[in-house]
Amino acid sequence: MLASVSRRRSLAALAAFGTGPALAQLRIDIAGVGGTRVPVAIVDFRDESKSPQPIAAIVRADLERSGQFRSVDAPPGLHENASPVFADWRARQADALAAGSVSRLADGRLDIRFKLWDVVKGSEIVGEAHAVLPEDARLAAHRIADTIYQKLTGERGVFATRMAYVTKAGRRFSLVIADADGEGAKVALTSPEPIISPAWAPNGRELAYVSFESGKATVRIQDVQTGGRRVLADFKGTNSAPAWSPDGSQLALSLSRDGGTQLFVINRDGSGLRRIAQSSAIDTEACYSPDGSKIYFVSDRGGGPQVYRMPAGGGAAERVTFGGNYNISPAISPDGRTLAYISRVGGAFRLSVMDLGTGQSHQISEASDDESPSFAPNGKLIVYASRAGGKEVLMTTTLDGKIKTPLLVTLAEVREPTWGPFTRQ
Repeated sequence: MLASVSRRRSLAALAAFGTGPALAQLRIDIAGVGGTRVPVAIVDFRDESKSPQPIAAIVRADLERSGQFRSVDAPPGLHENASPVFADWRARQADALAAGSVSRLADGRLDIRFKLWDVVKGSEIVGEAHAVLPEDARLAAHRIADTIYQKLTGERGVFATRMAYVTKAGRRFSLVIADADGEGAKVALTSPEPIISPAWAPNGRELAYVSFESGKATVRIQDVQTGGRRVLADFKGTNSAPAWSPDGSQLALSLSRDGGTQLFVINRDGSGLRRIAQSSAIDTEACYSPDGSKIYFVSDRGGGPQVYRMPAGGGAAERVTFGGNYNISPAISPDGRTLAYISRVGGAFRLSVMDLGTGQSHQISEASDDESPSFAPNGKLIVYASRAGGKEVLMTTTLDGKIKTPLLVTLAEVREPTWGPFTRQ
């Protein structure tokens, strides 16, 4: 049955979690070869030792991970108030150049400044200053990377956003929130019982997830700042697979209250529950289209698990995936043009993407145990869970699969990543 084949949503998936003594910080290691990438030089910031975080190194890693840039070696010495000798940087084959400085203010905050130059034109592009608490130095670096990304690509960067994911260390499950590079991880919730299916609210302030702490699967919502929690769905049977509508007013759920597992929607305050799919099949793993007009979901109504879509208010469903007999865990890009999902190929579970306009799909992973894809809010990257060296790891990838970045974990198993919105509370 479908409830036992989807590793992301099923109870059977819980047995697949490994064990480990502790949660480790994630580390970035760039792998893969992309196409044309903008050569950019990021000079070590002057007096960067005053910051508890390596500002320039964080910016470099962010830009490389995006798949849009490659780093050019940059000797130290330049800062934001200096005048670059553009001919020297052109000789280094850099198209863009950034440099900055760190100083301490009287109130203990850090004053982090930088400038970005167009080396080809020999002109300044932008300059910024960030006055932050020392503990926010990493966030400031991510925001600098976002500025550089936007100025050089014309699109919004996602480096200052966050991810949530689930870990299991020993017999303890944790809901973890981290920066988009996997660093700065903070535990939002721990439990001796499983936690699965985390989902960010569009406002960036809340996470919905499934908890087993009461002895059964219930859907709860947690404020990520205050830690306050409330039960959203505790109906008869299993309550699972929460997915927020784009406006945050309601969630789609999979409930077994009527005997099977079907799709329902519920208001964010727990009122207005109604069933939206009337088939006798198992329907689960819902996600909304960006405009809120459609819901994509997984159903076995055709004999095996496939991705379908239907109007968000209910109605006739149409099948979306046709390649192979096992396709699960749909995620829709923010522009509504691309579907990411997990496809079983032989005995391997691999990440695939589909152009929803043409219906053409292709695998972007050669691994054997991928799960839970989630798009970055600008739609340019996907985070997913996979396995490497016998460990569960998080990966980010460009949509063409050419630039993959493992977010390495040494001690704890990691599962079910979900990329948060641009809004960061």
